[in-house]
Amino acid sequence: MDLNTITRFRRPRSRSELVLAPGEVLLAGGTWLFSEPQPQASGLVDLTALEWPALEVTDRGLRVAATCTIAELVGLPPQPGWTAQPFFRACADALLMSFKIWGLATVGGNICRSFAAGAMVTLAATLDAEAEIWRPDGTDRRAPVAGLITGNGTNSLAPGEVLRAIEIPHRALSGTTALRKIALARLGRSGAVLTGRLDADGSALFVITAATLRPVLLRYPELPDADTLRAGVAAASGYYTDPLGAADWRRQVSQVLMEEVRAELGQAGSVPAASGPVGR
Repeated sequence: MDLNTITRFRRPRSRSELVLAPGEVLLAGGTWLFSEPQPQASGLVDLTALEWPALEVTDRGLRVAATCTIAELVGLPPQPGWTAQPFFRACADALLMSFKIWGLATVGGNICRSFAAGAMVTLAATLDAEAEIWRPDGTDRRAPVAGLITGNGTNSLAPGEVLRAIEIPHRALSGTTALRKIALARLGRSGAVLTGRLDADGSALFVITAATLRPVLLRYPELPDADTLRAGVAAASGYYTDPLGAADWRRQVSQVLMEEVRAELGQAGSVPAASGPVGR
């Protein structure tokens, strides 16, 4: 779509040039930005001009630039010991987009748009990714990506703040993951996405996205039994109704599909069941 309100375009070369003038908005892949009118925008600031390395494997895990495309993330060569790496592709497949869009849409853009069905939010939440955020005053802050999301399409990024990268810890990359999703239409946007991760120490994390306004994280010291997990999913807050599904339907299918996630993790991990969540 043409953005007929745009009168200026900038390609910054340094962090200092990211201070936005009135009416300027950040541009990365632009797959959402150019999909509908942006009457409030009069200028674009192209983050790709900064040429951040898309992916950096470190001794702590994986650093993913905000401008990394989904295709680049999925195309990362297999890394030794990263049993969770196939989860990248599973999350990308949960997005309602063509492979062509994969080459343009960015990880950071999907997170910053913060839709409930944002698959990169699902990935980041399930893998305990931490966001590195540049403040307009030149300082930085860090926060769990899951905690940035405040609602369906809203987040806690302050005006002028820039998501620089997300960092996925080695501990999470070495875990076992599972994903289930459901939509009312065969090619429709996901109405519920249920994921889980089982770590080497036996601890388990289950995440509800798309079905709830913001990610819901359920943590357990060991793989929970079916009743315990079902109760946790049923009690989760934030189930909502829109054209993609009713709140009661989302709550019900989330319980059913999360049990499938739990069973898959149990088969892969072969660890005994235990009860009792330690936090949400």
